[in-house]
Amino acid sequence: MEKSKVLIIGATGRLGYHLAQFSLQFGHPTYILIRDSSLNDPNKAQKLDFLSTAGAIPLKGSLEDENSLTEAVKQVDVVICSIPSKQALDQKLLLKVIKESGCIKKFIPSEFGVDPNKIQIYNLARRFYAGKTEIRRLIEAEDIPYTYICCNLFMGYLLPSLAQPGLKAPPRDKVTIFGDGNAKAVFVKDVDVAACTINAIDDPRTLNKTLYLRPQGNVYSINELVAMWENKIGRELEKIHVPEEELLLKIKESSYPDNLEMIFIYSAFVKGDHTYFDIDECAVDGTKLYPHLKFTTVSEHLDTLV
Repeated sequence: MEKSKVLIIGATGRLGYHLAQFSLQFGHPTYILIRDSSLNDPNKAQKLDFLSTAGAIPLKGSLEDENSLTEAVKQVDVVICSIPSKQALDQKLLLKVIKESGCIKKFIPSEFGVDPNKIQIYNLARRFYAGKTEIRRLIEAEDIPYTYICCNLFMGYLLPSLAQPGLKAPPRDKVTIFGDGNAKAVFVKDVDVAACTINAIDDPRTLNKTLYLRPQGNVYSINELVAMWENKIGRELEKIHVPEEELLLKIKESSYPDNLEMIFIYSAFVKGDHTYFDIDECAVDGTKLYPHLKFTTVSEHLDTLV
């Protein structure tokens, strides 16, 4: 089967770079939208040079320039957007161009997090999730073919601190347990998310579906994470228990976005927003669709922090 031609927006970002690499590796003709400003950033310029050398086709443009978007979109079959979540609404013009082009067989919007339709703390994090929710509504209203990728949390966020607010490394003396500590969160390495996303491009099973990632070795409660960490460092930590009500009060007493870290902890490790629901017929489990993919486990990641 002929491989789809892919346009990646945000290819100089951490996830976008991996997406472009895997797209090329899996044999897709790969186009990357680049802004002029990217060429002035040494780190981004280096990434662009590497991708171009590997075979990616750079196209000048931006999400604010309709003409450049139109020229880029008409050359491909699939569009993947991996811009930061806070910029989700910047995809509006892109949606207009995709709808008018009529040539895109799948759009993968900038999601790559918790499913905004399943979040139980939406009112607490409305400003974070509202853009993603609005983009979903527009996609579906315009009958744009899509796949939503919901990987919950990247391993680089919260896991390195064992979900301890303000810390950048795992604790070695005492640890805070929020709620009863039994709600399970999901962590997936960004490179693994990228590999799964590219596998889904030409897979009809993912068309107009939400794709969840719940690798067996990546789903843990905070109690389980602490026990695993204690075993790795050979030391028992002092446990400080913070009830749900106390964490909720701290969140409400802080302003947005300073309280986002606590909101994500509350969502994942108290409310269980990653795992409280079953994957239904409107969605697919990427770990079951692609059993050949090897996911970096939470234990393997924590080994790098010992």
